[in-house]
Amino acid sequence: MAGASHYTLPLPRFDKPVKLLIVVAPYYRDIADMMIAGARATLDEAGATHELIEVPGALEVPAAIGQAHRMANFDGFVALGCVIRGETTHYDTVCNDSSRALTLLGLQGACLGNGILTVETIEQAIVRADPKDQNKGGGAAAAALHLIALQRRWGGARGTVGFRPAGDSVLMADGGSDA
Repeated sequence: MAGASHYTLPLPRFDKPVKLLIVVAPYYRDIADMMIAGARATLDEAGATHELIEVPGALEVPAAIGQAHRMANFDGFVALGCVIRGETTHYDTVCNDSSRALTLLGLQGACLGNGILTVETIEQAIVRADPKDQNKGGGAAAAALHLIALQRRWGGARGTVGFRPAGDSVLMADGGSDA
């Protein structure tokens, strides 16, 4: 819908420090730089600190976030990149697989904002990346911050979804246990 207004949630406030990892695929350097600027400005506004790493392409962004989620001490992650439709179906593969992998990481407890642009033209990418326009880098950073705030509100990460180590007991509704 042309001309529709978009509501943006106010940034959450934190009592304890927040540290995020920005992972960017700089294939289109100018687009990546605009998105990084937008993400950094949003993180700075929220009082968060961050580190930045670059990976070769959009498919490597979720792999890097997955490694950092398992092995490092970040509260959240900002995924940035840009995929522009070309002449082959490779576009569909990269868009679908990077998005799916980021969604799975989120379901496993990683607090992340997906700022991987999937566009038809470079002009569309510029509008979405520009911090003075749609600011999708800033939006991805804000999304990660909101998920961190929810995770802290609900008591922190609890491990992977749907699995528990052998020997862990579950409290049953009748007050008993399955152990």
